[in-house]
Amino acid sequence: MATVEVRFSALPAHVRTARLVATAVARRAGVEESLLDEVRLAVGEVCSRAVGLHQQHAPLEPVLLSLSDDDGRFTVTVVDVAPAGEAVAESFDGIDPEALAAPAATDADGQQVGARAGAPTDLLPAGFGLAVVTGLVDDVEVSTGDDGTGTSVRMTWVASTARPPATI
Repeated sequence: MATVEVRFSALPAHVRTARLVATAVARRAGVEESLLDEVRLAVGEVCSRAVGLHQQHAPLEPVLLSLSDDDGRFTVTVVDVAPAGEAVAESFDGIDPEALAAPAATDADGQQVGARAGAPTDLLPAGFGLAVVTGLVDDVEVSTGDDGTGTSVRMTWVASTARPPATI
């Protein structure tokens, strides 16, 4: 079982690095090429969520990204240290896809008004990023830390047992 752990500061620029590392390890683990875009997007979404929570609640604490392959499975775990349950929706029933797809209302000057005005984060309900991830990954587990702080998001993909030859 190969494991890679990356700890990175809560800066959006590091999410790109996390996506690149995850894609490289997934490819090495034998994840099908057709799934690598899903791996990249899911890891980016979960890492972006963790970075945002760290910026709000624990800006000096690193985000933990753990990648492993074992028994034909490629597993990615992202752990944050924000207050437990923060921005994790208990269910995704409150997400209205039609409301999200509707054009924003504007005033006579073309400025957004109403519920869609402001930052894009005001537009999306809590847990939306995790809802996207559940659509990309068949096996997703979200849990809180034993001490009641932090969230761990574990995502798993099928990986083949045939691996490319090691290169140095």
